[in-house]
Amino acid sequence: MELQSIKQRFEIIGNSSQLNNALQIAQKVAPTDLSVLITGESGVGKEAFSKIIYQLSLRKHEKFIAVNCGAIPEGTIDSELFGHVKGSFTGALDNRKGYFETVNGGTIFLDEIGELPLGTQARLLRVLESGEYLRVGDSEIRKTDVRVIAATNVDLVKKVKQGKFREDLYFRLNTVPIHVPPLRDRGTDIELLFRKFVTDFAERYRTKPIQLTDDARKLLLSYRWPGNVRELKNIAEQASVLIENNEITARQLEHILPKQNLSLVVAEEQTGINERELLYKMLFEMKNDLNNIKTYLWNNGHQEMFEQENIQRPMQQDMYLPLQASNNNDSYAEQQSNFVELNEDDPVVFDSHEEVYDEDSFEESLSISDMEKRLIEKALEKHNGTRKKAALDLGISERTLYRKINEYEIDG
Repeated sequence: MELQSIKQRFEIIGNSSQLNNALQIAQKVAPTDLSVLITGESGVGKEAFSKIIYQLSLRKHEKFIAVNCGAIPEGTIDSELFGHVKGSFTGALDNRKGYFETVNGGTIFLDEIGELPLGTQARLLRVLESGEYLRVGDSEIRKTDVRVIAATNVDLVKKVKQGKFREDLYFRLNTVPIHVPPLRDRGTDIELLFRKFVTDFAERYRTKPIQLTDDARKLLLSYRWPGNVRELKNIAEQASVLIENNEITARQLEHILPKQNLSLVVAEEQTGINERELLYKMLFEMKNDLNNIKTYLWNNGHQEMFEQENIQRPMQQDMYLPLQASNNNDSYAEQQSNFVELNEDDPVVFDSHEEVYDEDSFEESLSISDMEKRLIEKALEKHNGTRKKAALDLGISERTLYRKINEYEIDG
């Protein structure tokens, strides 16, 4: 079957080379019984690839089931996958078949495979190597013939090094790897997908499809799309509902795109700064915000807190100049030369009272996981522990938030 025919059959939109390569691998591996590991960020369409492999396989007339490993509690996932016998644990009132028994002869898609507990990983490895498994609480060895397709949005190699994922299982699953590219790396596919989505929504809501102005198109293509295709579809639906006329401008699109992700795009377009300079800019803005909080507390009669906690008196506000680009063509680094030298070997100095950080400690202090944990804690505190509202504020799903809370051991 030609690649174009596969795209039409499974409604795959796009012509990027990375997408085409992933589809070609899926097409070639589909008729075999080899295990497949699909990698890619959340929202890129990994489950769609599992269905393509299933539909093009020799097992297409047998059962197919998709299991989200990250959504099943650790205490019950063995029972879900392999079944259990009556009395094996509290609540086991009868014998129960697991997915590997009910889908015997078919295909099972294990999404978020990186979330499997180590004990379950060992049992899965046994199924992959010999087709054997045990129900929970049983001693009778059972056989199954199931093709396994796995997917993950995390770095399994890193998890292996951390001792959180079995190396032998990783290599067994990774017989044929398929990487689904993030939307930001697919170029003009973004516009093609947007047109497809707004056309679909126009038919649903009985309106005319939204058209992009040139500036809106430029913004659409430059946006980073952290939520990938899923996020693009949501934005297309919002535009279809909220825009009264049938043309959307960049200004209107800015009001729909999440502000925390859009700000980085705007900063890069306005100043042309590189990633290292952008980090410095963000760091200075964080320091400025912190000083504003200190100033507010000092001016509202909380000086005793500074003494008790050994907190330094806030700097005068004029010590912090606005961090914004000028109208000339100077680079951001040149405009901020009074604050920081951007030479590779020089330390970063905030002010005469602050601690000096070299680049190694600077990068360590900006650990993505630490920042992510702090953001989640702030969101939960802001919404009084309501996870649904916190997830919406963070721009992630409740399921992902639940997983992150467990991963970082956050109280909430």
